[in-house]
Amino acid sequence: QVQLVESGGGLEQTGGSLRLSCVASGRTFSSPVMGWFRQAPGKEREGVSCIRVSGGSTTYIDSVKGRFTISRDKVKNTVYLQMNSLKPEDTAIYYCAIRQFTPLCSPYVEQYDMWGQGTQVTVSS
Repeated sequence: QVQLVESGGGLEQTGGSLRLSCVASGRTFSSPVMGWFRQAPGKEREGVSCIRVSGGSTTYIDSVKGRFTISRDKVKNTVYLQMNSLKPEDTAIYYCAIRQFTPLCSPYVEQYDMWGQGTQVTVSS
């Protein structure tokens, strides 16, 4: 059973940066895909970025391309989301998730098997 714990959220001004971390525990870090999602108040959860643990290929939604960077540290069993040039519309609860059995990135919530508890990111204007 994999457990995910996010950290690194907080309050930041427009143009600032935050780095989110997601530590996976409970088994060896063999899950093929890790994703970051976010959910703003009154909106559906959306996929932000995804990384294949083996190989490191990544995907991003258009609204964060060039500003966010996903990476992983296989030794530390950790996935990161570096968020630069933050905008108020980035305000949301950010979740990390694992897709364990299919080694393909996906933007769809229902295709991920395990989720963290989320970390709040608030960007002030």
